Amino acid sequence: MNQAQRRTTFRAYLKKLLQYFFQGLIVLLPIGITIWVILGLFNFVDSILPNIVHAVAPGFLPKDAEGNLNRVPGLGFIVVIGLVLFVGWVSSFFVGVRLVALLDSILEKTPGIKFIYSSVKDFLEAFAGNKKKFDKPVLVNVDSTEVWRIGFITQPNAHEFGLPDHVTVYVPHSYAISGITYIVPRERIKLLTNVSAADAMKYTVSGGVTDVHE
Repeated sequence: MNQAQRRTTFRAYLKKLLQYFFQGLIVLLPIGITIWVILGLFNFVDSILPNIVHAVAPGFLPKDAEGNLNRVPGLGFIVVIGLVLFVGWVSSFFVGVRLVALLDSILEKTPGIKFIYSSVKDFLEAFAGNKKKFDKPVLVNVDSTEVWRIGFITQPNAHEFGLPDHVTVYVPHSYAISGITYIVPRERIKLLTNVSAADAMKYTVSGGVTDVHE
C-alpha cells in the first residue's frame, strides 16, 4: 500500500469516526439535557428543604462538623412528586376546585404577576390542560403563494379584531420554544387530517428531521 492509499484509508477511517461521534451526540444530547434539567430541579429543592425542615422541626435534621444541616438525598424528588400529586388530588374535589379558582382569580388580578401567571398558565393548558389548543395542525400560507408553514389553529375566528373570516394560527419555531402568531384568512390554511398534532409538532420543532408517523 503506497502513501496515497494510506492517506485515503486514514481519511475514510476518520470520516467514519466522526460519523459515529455525531451519531452518538444525537443520541446522548437529548437524554443528557433532559436528565440535567430534572436533576437540577430536584437538587434545587434538596438544597432549600433542610432550612425549611429546620424551621418547622429544629431538631429533626442533624448538623455536620461545620454546623451545616445535613441534606437527605432524594428528599427533594419525593417532595416534588408528592406535592404535584397532592395538588392534583385536592384540585379534583369541589373544595379544591373552589380554592384553586380563588387563587387563580387573585393571581389574575395582581399587577405585574398576572401577565406572567396568565401567559404560563395558558401556554401549559394549550398543551396538556382541559383547554388544549395545539390539537388542530394546519398548513398556513403567510409568505409567498407556494410556501407553507406548519401551524396550529388556536382561535377559530378573530371577531375581537374585526376579522370574523380569519383564524388565529400559532406557528412554532424549529429547535426553540418560541413561535409566531398569525391571523390569516380561512382560505390560506389547509387542515392536516392525516397527521396527528404530536407528529406535526415534532416535525416542526425538529426542523423537518423527524419522520412523520415515526
